[in-house]
Amino acid sequence: IPNYTPERDDYVRCDTKMATDRVRGISLAALQQRDPYVSGIVDVASQVALYSYNTASNEWEKTEVEGTLFVYARSASPHNGFTIMNRLSMDNLIQPITKDLDFKLQDPFLLYRIADLSIHGIWFYDKNDCLRIANLMTEILKSK
Repeated sequence: IPNYTPERDDYVRCDTKMATDRVRGISLAALQQRDPYVSGIVDVASQVALYSYNTASNEWEKTEVEGTLFVYARSASPHNGFTIMNRLSMDNLIQPITKDLDFKLQDPFLLYRIADLSIHGIWFYDKNDCLRIANLMTEILKSK
């Protein structure tokens, strides 16, 4: 880092914040390409993978969806949603957050059931991300 000295720690923090803001801006633009009603990013978990529960075999199956999870606000109903920007293909998970969703924390997984009664699990590389996103989802659902 040019011009860095221990006395100039504010320089590093400022530069890191600017880089983070720039990445969020790019991510917001990417989300808005898929959903023009996305108004802001509420939280991010950088590394997740999606699993689906197979009721016939009574087993979890890894899907072909893994990447960065974004929880976002929308300017139209439903007012929140989440997506996993898939690193493996162009097929992203897009899930509106409605009162029909049911979440359960089972660290390092956040399990959820949707209206059609299918059950999914989001695996988090970082357990802190898992807990933080689970708490956020709970708060969002309380507001519905």
